[in-house]
Amino acid sequence: MYVCLCHGITSHTVADAVSCGATTSREVATACGAGLDCGRCKRTVRAIIAEAAAQRACAG
Repeated sequence: MYVCLCHGITSHTVADAVSCGATTSREVATACGAGLDCGRCKRTVRAIIAEAAAQRACAG
């Protein structure tokens, strides 16, 4: 699914940035560009970050 239409960034690309260590929407923006322009995708980016954090917490 496309997350950032301004840059054509998908949820997979955002998840990859998070798995490489991005923990904030600003870090994701630096890593892949999502959220740098209009900002409409930031809510979705934050949700992907939160989901990854929850999965890490459950994993131990």
